[in-house]
Amino acid sequence: MALSRLSRSIKGKVAVVTGAASGMGAATAKLFADEGAKVAALDLNAEPLAALVAEIEGAGYPVRGWSVDLADGDAIKKVFAEIADHFGGIDILVNNAGISIPTTIDSDDFENAWDKSLSVLLTAHTRTIRAALPHLRKSDGGRIVNIASTEGLGATRFGSPYTAAKTGVIGLTRSLAVELGPEGITVNCICPGPIRTGMTEAIPEENKKEFARRRVALKRYADPEEVAHGTLSLVLPAASFITGVTLPVDGGLTIKNA
Repeated sequence: MALSRLSRSIKGKVAVVTGAASGMGAATAKLFADEGAKVAALDLNAEPLAALVAEIEGAGYPVRGWSVDLADGDAIKKVFAEIADHFGGIDILVNNAGISIPTTIDSDDFENAWDKSLSVLLTAHTRTIRAALPHLRKSDGGRIVNIASTEGLGATRFGSPYTAAKTGVIGLTRSLAVELGPEGITVNCICPGPIRTGMTEAIPEENKKEFARRRVALKRYADPEEVAHGTLSLVLPAASFITGVTLPVDGGLTIKNA
């Protein structure tokens, strides 16, 4: 006999994960599939997306992939309509897709880097949420998780477009948590710290170790699946009273003074 009543299972839920072909997105898609969700995997890169879908299908889980450019608002509307039609609705949206374009404020290419960064890292979040919202409203517990970054809580040189966009994601999360709260839809935000993904792959291993030694309480970079578990915790039916939260998954980076 169970002593609690709130479910910690997402079995049967329809979960949309953007940027699903690699890194944290792939880890999230796989974890959600393991937990019984029907996964709609979105990514710009068709080939690695197909490989992810084949891997999840090979494990016997329901999944379908859509190759889509999240800078294309019309394409987003079309894909989300197809997802809802294919799976019978949408219960969970994880906005994970991202890019990083390092630049200096006086660079000739700054405005291009700025426009691309905000389009993919912030504007796309609003478009996917708007496209998912009619379906989330029909769910018995709609969940939105936006993936920001510890760069939205601090800053690194030459990353102003990225930092501005990720700070905007945190603000968007808080505002929509207030706006959608009366409808029972929760909106939360994950701020990953140093994670082993494609974005950090080019950093020499020696530099990673030195950075982690100096800045991270746990003295290491994280595996993408560790971020995925943080995301999972915010989409559970039992997380029904958690909204507007900005959760650092950073090994203690943001709290370490020395």
